[in-house]
Amino acid sequence: MSESVRILGIDPGSRTTGYGVIDQCGFHLNFIGCGVIKSTVSLPMHERLKEIYDGICAVIDKYEPQQASIENVFVARNPSSALKLGQARGVLLLAVSQSKMPIQEFSAKAVKQAVVGYGQAAKGQIQQAVRAMLKLSATPSSDAADALAIAMCCANHLAVSRAATKRM
Repeated sequence: MSESVRILGIDPGSRTTGYGVIDQCGFHLNFIGCGVIKSTVSLPMHERLKEIYDGICAVIDKYEPQQASIENVFVARNPSSALKLGQARGVLLLAVSQSKMPIQEFSAKAVKQAVVGYGQAAKGQIQQAVRAMLKLSATPSSDAADALAIAMCCANHLAVSRAATKRM
């Protein structure tokens, strides 16, 4: 029997950060929770980063994940937006690091391929795939669905790694 692992998926954003938590046992996944951390757009950036940091710390405290996963920053056309996203991602990585939890990073394309089977999948396709695969009664918001998809991608990688290790 496989050991269960609780995985936190994080979809970083400077305005809205999605999070999703699943339990993985072998190749079986169970939904635990999901949501978003919203920063107050009218606040200065350093205060918004504190809101994001405090929000993810509260999620970590509530769900007690053993593994984290986060989406890599993609190159944006707007340098200002890319910088803000990078700053948000930095405080998220710091929070995970301070919890002493291992973290894996995945590209958006890898996440989409793992969950939908197509690296250019649209947000709606990700939401529907996540809902179907986790047997959810409602469709999560796009940010929460992305975070759950990131956690599911991580779960796939962990399961394949464990299976490969057992064969050796």
